[in-house]
Parts: sequence; structure tokens; C-alpha cells
Amino acid sequence: MRNLYLLIIVFFISCGKQDHHNEAVSMDAALVSVMDETEVEKSPPPPNRISEKVASPSEPQKISSKIIKNGRIEIEVGDITKSQKIITENLKKNNAYKQGEFFSNNEDQETLKMTIRVPNQNFDNLLQSMDQGLGNVISKNISTDDVTEEYTDVSIRLQNKLTYLEKYRDLLKKSNSTKDILEIQENIRALEEEIESSKGRLKFIDDKVKYSTIELSLIKNKPRDSVTSKIGFGSQFADSIAAGWNNFIGFVLGLISYWPFLLIIPILIIIFRKWRKRRIKSKE
Repeated sequence: MRNLYLLIIVFFISCGKQDHHNEAVSMDAALVSVMDETEVEKSPPPPNRISEKVASPSEPQKISSKIIKNGRIEIEVGDITKSQKIITENLKKNNAYKQGEFFSNNEDQETLKMTIRVPNQNFDNLLQSMDQGLGNVISKNISTDDVTEEYTDVSIRLQNKLTYLEKYRDLLKKSNSTKDILEIQENIRALEEEIESSKGRLKFIDDKVKYSTIELSLIKNKPRDSVTSKIGFGSQFADSIAAGWNNFIGFVLGLISYWPFLLIIPILIIIFRKWRKRRIKSKE
């Protein structure tokens, strides 16, 4: 009987230990599960999961109006050299400069084209000096382009790209996988190219806004068919003789180009004469 009691006590003790063991196993599994979830949360996301949602969007910056001014003007002048000197003086007064220059001279007119860059605030003053002091204005066109919205958009995108770039660099330091490192480096390279492009675009807009552009054309028409024309009777007479001589040379050269026919004609004449003599003899 005593042995039976001992067996019952051992049975209950073993059951208690088994339950305790099961509870310990369950606790260990839960702890492992929690640790796994924590590690997943702490582990950096793959490079291809970083998007604009990762970084907090930059707050829109207050950007002043960005207005690009352009002007195109054609002026008929009496003396291009004199007009060019006046323009040079006006450029100095308005802190402007010539970006490019092109001169052409033909039978009808002389033309001087200039590309002028002038500070935005002096744009109107320089145009006014051209209207009044150079000559007869043939055509004039002024245009403005508001690029404030584009400038703001490019600026915000640039700030976001800079934020993404820093995050990629942080991920690169924490990554151990060769595949992830290569992907992150490729994304960094692409981002750096986009950042340089955005900076270049902003710089271009700033330059166009800061300095307006004027396309100026100075035109001097040459007199023609006039008694006072430089092309007088003597020049026209000499031109006519030269033209006549050129026509004669052209005619001779043209005849020479037909030399095969010139050889055939005498042969045909000789054959015709022989045929005619034979005919006459046959009749006799």
C-alpha cells in the first residue's frame, strides 16, 4: 500500500514538471518570436524599398518671383560703326556685356547682330536707349517667362533627393550583403546624377533671371539704281564687258563640247559628194 502512495506522488510530481516544462517551452517560443519581430523591425529595409514615402517631404520654401525677360529688336542705321560705339557706351552705363557678335555684308545691306546680356533691373533702360539714339526701329519684340513654379518644384525635389542620398549612405554603412551593397551603390550613383542635373537647372534659371537677353540687329541698307550710287556707269560698263566676255567663252566652250558632231558633219559631206558624182556618171 505504501508503494502505491509513492507511485501516485511520483506521478503527480512528474505531471507538474511536464506542465512546467511545456510552459517554459511556450515562453521560450514566444520570446524567440518577439525577438524575431524586433529584429525585423530594426533591420534596414532593402534598397529598392526606399521611396519618397521614406523621407519626410521638405517644407515648401518661399521663393521670390523668377521672371525671365527676353528682347529682340531690329534697327536700321546710317552708319554701323558709329552705332556700335554708341551701343558700347550704353552697355557700360547699364553694366551689360556682349555675349556674341556676328557681321555680314552683301550687295543689299550690312548687318551686325549682337547677343547682349543685361541685369534684369536695367533691361528697360537699355532698350529705351536703343529706341532713341540709334536709328529707325524696324521691329521690336519683348517677352517674359514666369518660371517661379518650375524653380520651386525643382528646389523641393532637390531637397528630397539629398535626404534620400543620406539615407542610402546610412544603409550602405549598415549593410553586410554584397547584393544589397551593390544595389545601394547603384542607387547612390543615380541619385548623384539627378542631384547634379537639378543643381544645373537651378543655376541656369538663376542666370537667365539675373541677366536678361537682348538680340540686337543693326541693318544698313546700301543704295542701288541711283545717280549717286557707288555703283556708277564706269563700274556697270566694266561689269558688262566682263559679262560679255564670259558669255563668249561659254559659247566657244559649248561648241567644243559638240566636237564629235563637228567631225561627223565633214565626213557626211564627203560621202554625199561622192554619191552625187557616181549618180551623175551613171546617168551619162
